[in-house]
Amino acid sequence: MNDIAAGVLKGDPRSIARLITLAENNDPIAAKAMKTIHPKTGNAHVIGITGVMGSGKSTLIYELTREYRKKGLKVGIIAIDPTSPFSGGALLGDRIRMMELATDDGVFIRSMGTRGMLGGLTSAVYDVVEILDASGKDVVLVETVGVGQAEVDVVKIADTTLVVLVPGLGDAIQTIKAGIMEIADIYVVNKADRSGVEQAVAEIESLVDIACSETDRKTPVLTTVAKENKGIIELVKEIEDHKNYLNKTKMLDVQRRKRYEAELVEIIRKRLMNFIFDESTFKGKVEDLIDQISKKKVDPYTAAEEILGKILK
Repeated sequence: MNDIAAGVLKGDPRSIARLITLAENNDPIAAKAMKTIHPKTGNAHVIGITGVMGSGKSTLIYELTREYRKKGLKVGIIAIDPTSPFSGGALLGDRIRMMELATDDGVFIRSMGTRGMLGGLTSAVYDVVEILDASGKDVVLVETVGVGQAEVDVVKIADTTLVVLVPGLGDAIQTIKAGIMEIADIYVVNKADRSGVEQAVAEIESLVDIACSETDRKTPVLTTVAKENKGIIELVKEIEDHKNYLNKTKMLDVQRRKRYEAELVEIIRKRLMNFIFDESTFKGKVEDLIDQISKKKVDPYTAAEEILGKILK
């Protein structure tokens, strides 16, 4: 365990990869290592990138990473993908899309499956952010699945959240009204070489004017053509401006507190689930209650109360 933690703190890619795998598998060794590295975290700027599928999030991340590397910053990339129902692994494999970055020692890329978690994230993502942070990464980019309104969980982990949209998605206003739009620190209209970009930007800005009428910061709306590296420098500057805003207003501490709260709740949830389903005493009781629910002898709420009652005792 100490060897893994020490390797992560030195930025060793193999140690980072191994600890991430252990964390994904809820291995007890991971928990011990996380306790060791936690005091060394809190330095990386965590950027969440979400939006509808096909908006070019991966290309945007690729170009952002290249820009950060020009500045000499080390980058960690967490690409959350839908999970294969057969292997439990990530389906899309963002590492293939970002192959050119894979040979850069200053970049660490990890594709992760959601493993049934809603909200566009995987339960291990909190650990992975801390691992990359402790390993010396200056920026950690978290790309969510991109399935729509359920993507709001990224706000719990990110210091800065980008919502990526594209022109021509049909009824733009309906897209903008989705819950995902409420979490943006920066709106990015990608593929701005398409027709209809002016209308999309105008509609977003009109909603921003309403939403930010009583705040001291107006959410910016930027246009990019990621595949041609257009608008990326401006986006990096806007992200930096938001980071400075968070520090100036002390909101960064508030954001981090929310992240640790969500992480704590997730750890407790996983421990309770493991205890209920892995502990031999409870495992038999759970199976018996499921049989009773199936036969309509007991309802799910009563069954849950019975299990929780035994735990609380």
